[in-house]
Amino acid sequence: MEIQYNPSETNYSALLDMFWKYHDSTAVNKTQYMSAIFYHDEEQQSLAQSSLILMQKNTPKKIQTKILPAERFYDAENYHQKYLLRRHTKIFQSLNLTDSQVIHSSVAARLTGYLNGYGSVSKLTEECHKWGLNEDLIKMIIKVVEKTTMNGGCEGGVCKK
Repeated sequence: MEIQYNPSETNYSALLDMFWKYHDSTAVNKTQYMSAIFYHDEEQQSLAQSSLILMQKNTPKKIQTKILPAERFYDAENYHQKYLLRRHTKIFQSLNLTDSQVIHSSVAARLTGYLNGYGSVSKLTEECHKWGLNEDLIKMIIKVVEKTTMNGGCEGGVCKK
């Protein structure tokens, strides 16, 4: 995942904090799914390495996350794009997005988060009416998010029952 951010609204350190909070950095994965933090300059490299050292002090298992220089970014295969949204087949298909649109759609990105337990139903209701979706689709999305919330939410895409 590549993240572009506005430095006047957040900073690299805040993104690192979010990364460590919402990511299992101890999971051992194949190279394709490896845990990595990429940096663009020496300052980011130093911040990333310092955050890894701090996390390791508070984590009993060995952290597997690598700190690497940012090079060319490659998009994942289409079936990986907004994977958690794609699991909600009816909603995903109702969006009628091309593969390229899925990659770049902020609506698809926002929906992915909401459908997987990140964010509140009230915030979703407020936001989704601005996306130009029809009312039936909005009701379907809200129903799924309410169900997810009632089941204890989701963490890392794994929904609790």
